[in-house]
Amino acid sequence: MNLSPKTHGLQTYQTVVYGRAPHQEFFTVKARRGLKHAGMDLETWLLPGAHVLRIQLGNSSLAELVIDGDKHAPDQGVIHSAHCLGEYDYEKTFEAAGMHYIHSIQTETLSDNIFESTLDEMRDHIREQASLHYEWTDARGRCLSAIDMQKFGRELHVQSYHLVATGGFVARTQTIFEAR
Repeated sequence: MNLSPKTHGLQTYQTVVYGRAPHQEFFTVKARRGLKHAGMDLETWLLPGAHVLRIQLGNSSLAELVIDGDKHAPDQGVIHSAHCLGEYDYEKTFEAAGMHYIHSIQTETLSDNIFESTLDEMRDHIREQASLHYEWTDARGRCLSAIDMQKFGRELHVQSYHLVATGGFVARTQTIFEAR
């Protein structure tokens, strides 16, 4: 068993924010769930090691894509794009949409034993929270993506977790959509 952290091309993860909702045919959606609150209509798409959050407020749409940069992300309608190495935060008010958007991501690479322990802890979390999730295997082993959503006041909170065995890669995000 390898006990040292590894680096891998998966450190090319990126967050892409769109001023419109991307079409589903661009993605291999493995699970989906919706949530309505405070006039916002949120749809979450879970992909292997990635996710799309599509939100509608009135006539305005916004979407967040977190994906391995080695995968193709649509480039039409991009408002913001950034690589996700370590910790990264982005915040913007979309006045015309009447929405405030806050996004935070943390990425890390773990040794094999810590990765496996984290994977087991996430499985427990998924059972306790009834999280939207998808499991698969890659060339190195078991992988997992999960999403949790909560309603607070005029806000929707979304947490995502992506654990990819190749590289011992873990990405955790928190996104807040606030209706103004």
